Amino acid sequence: MTEILKLNNVMKSFGAVTVADALSYSLQDGEALGIIGPNGAGKTTMFNLITGTLSADAGSIEFLGQNVTSAGAAKRCRMGMARSFQVPQPFVGMTVFENAMIAATQAGGLTGRAAEAKALSVLEQTEMLPKANKLAGALTLLERKRLELTRALCTQPKLLMLDEIAGGLTEGECRSLIDTIKEIHKSGVSIIWIEHVVHALLAVVDRLIVIDFGKKIAEGEPQAIMESREVKEIYLGIEADA
Repeated sequence: MTEILKLNNVMKSFGAVTVADALSYSLQDGEALGIIGPNGAGKTTMFNLITGTLSADAGSIEFLGQNVTSAGAAKRCRMGMARSFQVPQPFVGMTVFENAMIAATQAGGLTGRAAEAKALSVLEQTEMLPKANKLAGALTLLERKRLELTRALCTQPKLLMLDEIAGGLTEGECRSLIDTIKEIHKSGVSIIWIEHVVHALLAVVDRLIVIDFGKKIAEGEPQAIMESREVKEIYLGIEADA
């Protein structure tokens, strides 16, 4: 498999607080990687560093074989990075279709009928086509999360980063969203997924990484990681010998 993303000893601090502590790992093309860790562990900061909305203090980030450490967020997006946010951020006064079109044209680089075709295709993929003419501000939480997926996919990403996309959903809504993410993964899109709803991750990802205080503390096969001492002590708050 081809390496699509690589972090090399990435460091980031805010004053005396280190939020990324020599983070190093890689992602293979077509792989789905899960990221877990307690609140404040530095998971979302890591996404901000990967996408270029934050600059690393040290280390390097490679994407598609290119060093993008100094590249801005817009360039990284055009190269094929896309993400969702913990709190969905649609253009609430626009329709679902208009939100999709903005992503397809402004970030996806498409125009005219090609942009329309892409928007409609992704809306069907994310099960939002029946809501195409609905104002984004009137959507339910699940629909807003699906719109987050839609906008990210309309940029034609090679790497899709999901930040707590299952948070706040009912069990049924979560299962529905998992099915959609599975289909996206099957289409060949590489995924990095931060999530506290662990069973959602385990249904999709090929590998898990545990982060605490900005440092990678464990990495490996998902079930083995969930049973590890590090996860029980740090992520789940259970003493390993309990």
